[in-house]
Amino acid sequence: MIGPLFRAMRPVQWVKNVFVLAPIVFAEQLRDPQVLGRAAIAFAAFCLAASTVYLINDLRDREEDRRHPLKRHRPIASGALSVPVAVTAAVILAAAALAASFTLGTRFTVLVAVYLGINLLYSSFLKHVVILDVMAVASGYVIRVLAGAEAIGVGVSAWLLLCTIFLALFLILSKRRHELVLLADAAAGHRSVLSHYSPAFLDQMINVVTASTVVSYALYAVDADTVARFGTDRLVYTVPLVLFGIFRFLYLIYKKEEKHNPTEAVLRDVPSVINVLLWGVLVLWLVYG
Repeated sequence: MIGPLFRAMRPVQWVKNVFVLAPIVFAEQLRDPQVLGRAAIAFAAFCLAASTVYLINDLRDREEDRRHPLKRHRPIASGALSVPVAVTAAVILAAAALAASFTLGTRFTVLVAVYLGINLLYSSFLKHVVILDVMAVASGYVIRVLAGAEAIGVGVSAWLLLCTIFLALFLILSKRRHELVLLADAAAGHRSVLSHYSPAFLDQMINVVTASTVVSYALYAVDADTVARFGTDRLVYTVPLVLFGIFRFLYLIYKKEEKHNPTEAVLRDVPSVINVLLWGVLVLWLVYG
């Protein structure tokens, strides 16, 4: 039972919680052990909260998941994890997430509670509302960044928020397109909102947020405040890595037609992993070196 429960918690998806750590990097706080400790607790709290959400979603969607070529193998949909155990685990994880959050202050706890609340609303009805379903999921990334900043007591720049919003929409819209193409005529039967989307419609929205992501990051890199904060104008040299990462992601979605969801596809793609590592090393060197 432990194995299926752990898989249902989707630890591979915890990588999304690195958004919680973005403020500590760009606030130049990595050298402070106390701040690092608070950031680690924040990251752990969102991992627990995210796993709670995954369990709730899988519980509500287990019938639809059984008709999905990949999701039917999920522990709850396949029957490997019983419903009572999943419900109990979700309650415990939610309580643990809020308990960990409380150690970081009331505002951080409120943000975690809002994250859980929005996802409950999403599971209940927002996921059936076209466009709003995508924006609801994207809000989770923004909340992560705001919570990460709150955990270490720093502000969040407008540029960081804009980059987060556009990147989140880019990832989620790409996932919607992946589902639509993978399921074809059976898409609406798995997720009813997919009947309101089409590959052409999603392509147009992806084009908008792709351009917005690149432009907002590039403007952030050359912004006078950014140069003054970090004491260098060389952050612009990270833009080609961002471009490669986005283009490689689009390649995996459009050309490779991976059966795995986009997040898993990127984690399995060696060029993408190397590119992210290079970007991270370069940013750390420019900001701290």
